[in-house]
Amino acid sequence: MSNSAFPRVLYSAALSLALNVGLPLCPAVAASNMVPDYEVKLLMNPNVVLDADHKLKSTVLATFNMPTSVTKMNVQFMDTNGKDIYNNGWIARIRKTEGDKDFELSYKKRYAIDNGNINEALYKANAEGFDASDKNYEAQIEWGYQKKTLSITNSKMDSKAGYSGMDLPSNSDARSLLKKNIPGKMNNWLYPGWGLSMLDNSRKYGPVLAKRSVGSWSGMTLYIEVWPILNASGTGTDYIVEASFKTKSETTASAKHDELQAYLIARGWFIAEDSLKTQLIMDRY
Repeated sequence: MSNSAFPRVLYSAALSLALNVGLPLCPAVAASNMVPDYEVKLLMNPNVVLDADHKLKSTVLATFNMPTSVTKMNVQFMDTNGKDIYNNGWIARIRKTEGDKDFELSYKKRYAIDNGNINEALYKANAEGFDASDKNYEAQIEWGYQKKTLSITNSKMDSKAGYSGMDLPSNSDARSLLKKNIPGKMNNWLYPGWGLSMLDNSRKYGPVLAKRSVGSWSGMTLYIEVWPILNASGTGTDYIVEASFKTKSETTASAKHDELQAYLIARGWFIAEDSLKTQLIMDRY
């Protein structure tokens, strides 16, 4: 059994024992849990907030003090045909943001949050090696309409010759970049070298060219992103429109989540669904 797999076995055994005998849940290791920030993400109705050119309508821009200019983000994920990386809770993403010289490489481990219990997800992550002592990762609670997810991300910036503008690397170059920068926790997840093995057999999912508008709402910076994603039949495009804000406070995230939802509902702009951008891209490309 690999060193990375062993803590997960210990955690599962400890969790089962605690639940069976009614003990309070506690970390399986001594280091303290990571301290996350929070990103609230709510969906807007594309049929209502986008114009015929699939851009945000002027009324939406004016409401949130947004300019007509946008920032483009070209995104692709790398995984095996069987989606082994994704199915084991990891994401390997390459993004090129307009104005940036280099590619952003993100290695993200995600944990489902059951029944709103954020601490339990943090304890599980701790037992699997993600604790406050590791400064190479950042923890975030992605807070949707009803669903919450703990995301723990290691980000790197790197470049590759032969690309310009918003171009993303080819399959072979994307593999090379991600392998070069892969963090140890991902590489040794199921066994030593697991991550490199998965990337060796990966191909691109995407790309998707998203557009971000930046404004303000209730004293906070508000982002609205428009993601054109291939539809289920592969014959057209579904547009995902997502409003989001970030905060370091769980209390603020909770209160403003409900306020923003009510604000969007009052204007007929809200969709009562959780955002599934990554899942849609993994399913459709």
